[in-house]
Amino acid sequence: MVAACRPRVPIKPVASRLRSPESHCLATYTPPSAPTVLASIADSMVDPPPPRPQRTGQSQSASPSERARQSAGTNHSESEPSRARRLVILAICCMSLLIVGLDSTIVNVALPAIHRSFHGSLSGLQWTIDAYTLVLASLLMLGGSTADRIGRRRVFQTGLVVFSAGSLLCALAPTLELLVVFRIVQAIGGSMLNPVALSIIRNVFDDPRERAQAIGLWGGVVGLSMALGPVLGGALVDSVGWRSVFLVNLPVGLLALGLATAFIPESRAPRARRIDPVGQVLVVTALASLTYAIIEGPGDGWSSLEIIGLFVLALGSFAALTAYELRRAQPLLEVRFFRSAPFSGASVIAVCAFAALGGFLFLNTLYLQDVRGLSPFHAGLYTLPLAGMTVVFGPLSGRLVGRIGSRPSLVVAGAALCAAALMLTRLSPTTSTAYLLGSYVIFGLGFGLVNPPITNTAVSGMPPSQAGVAAAVASTSRQVGQTLGVAIVGALAGGSASGALGPRFAAMTHPGWWVIAGLGVTVFVLGLLTTTHWAHETARHTAERFREPRPVGSGAAAG
Repeated sequence: MVAACRPRVPIKPVASRLRSPESHCLATYTPPSAPTVLASIADSMVDPPPPRPQRTGQSQSASPSERARQSAGTNHSESEPSRARRLVILAICCMSLLIVGLDSTIVNVALPAIHRSFHGSLSGLQWTIDAYTLVLASLLMLGGSTADRIGRRRVFQTGLVVFSAGSLLCALAPTLELLVVFRIVQAIGGSMLNPVALSIIRNVFDDPRERAQAIGLWGGVVGLSMALGPVLGGALVDSVGWRSVFLVNLPVGLLALGLATAFIPESRAPRARRIDPVGQVLVVTALASLTYAIIEGPGDGWSSLEIIGLFVLALGSFAALTAYELRRAQPLLEVRFFRSAPFSGASVIAVCAFAALGGFLFLNTLYLQDVRGLSPFHAGLYTLPLAGMTVVFGPLSGRLVGRIGSRPSLVVAGAALCAAALMLTRLSPTTSTAYLLGSYVIFGLGFGLVNPPITNTAVSGMPPSQAGVAAAVASTSRQVGQTLGVAIVGALAGGSASGALGPRFAAMTHPGWWVIAGLGVTVFVLGLLTTTHWAHETARHTAERFREPRPVGSGAAAG
């Protein structure tokens, strides 16, 4: 590992840098008001090149921008891209984030229409969401490392082609089973877009201030996609049909592809992390078997040999992954990070918060349309308070984290998520609109507050060289959480139910809301525990271990 070759440095300057007011921000879901830590994380996502001997006649000095490009592994031409071209590249990267982000919220609004079209079971609808988020979670880190190795523009273009092709196939799907398969194709393309886009921005914008602004704007597109998705999806389903929520990706994807070919320069890392095929297979096996067992458990029976076998397979895969990754010099998942209480807590908080969001959107969409009889467009309008609170309180939480730390945001967020879910445990077909919207406002407050501190807590105390890897794990945890949230609440609501759901579905959602309330309590407790002096000490000790060189012949696999 690169960190093993560097001399030991004092802990205090690194920790103070990570705690500075300007350096607190979200990695992938970042409000535009607090972008600076995101830029520093992007700086660390690519390993610096090894020292090379000077060529004869080569200048012994380099400008700061040249050194920055060298450390990022950027293959720039002699002339730096103009500001106008850099802004076009930023717009292209934002397009990719927009279509990937839209695809989560926009498809939720279309679920009842998909249900009526294919007469499928509730578990089929769960797979329509989870097939996408599961594959995305499994391949995010692979997508980033592959781009560093073979070229970021090439992988980005491939991702746009695959995602657009998957969207077209989803729109043409004749059965629910094929729709799920084509959602997997979409996710494979999506895994090549977001992590690669962040690396592209980092390489194109050499000036640190300009880079921080660009990454902040890029991250702010998440809030836009969350607010736009339900309303746009509802309007499309009402006017054209559910297939249009996939077709809307095509013009954006094709435009981004054409612009990427014309404007984005090729770049790669001089020392890209090695591909970890065994680790990748174990990650996919563990997540897929666990998700399948949860979704299909209600239909097949929790005591059936198939479901028990899948749970055992998931547990065994997680255990094997941990043992194997501890032996690798360049692991896909850096297990040693979890010795840091803030990092472990942030990962669990990310899983809980996004499980709550995934479960909330899944249950709420079906309730509003199948129980209350709202049109997709009006159901989308109902979710605007949630999106609005997230957009408003996300930036405020980022500033709060920068000034006084993560604890207030995490504690209040956990309490708000729990309170909103407890309100919805009384849900009935005749629940008043004011009561519903009040719960949505409180849930949006909690989700807006919890998002920014996740990555800040994860990277707190980590060496800068490891911040990018830590942020990638936090981003993967978000996708895993959304996958498990839909799987668990759907299973509790009656995953084997088929046909029209009707008014009875309101009562069927109650166990799911209790689970979401429990997730809020978990966020609350971990927000307290991971911000203590003891937790910060574990982060400091973990950082020290990463600065100590690994002994040669210690059994670490070469990869």
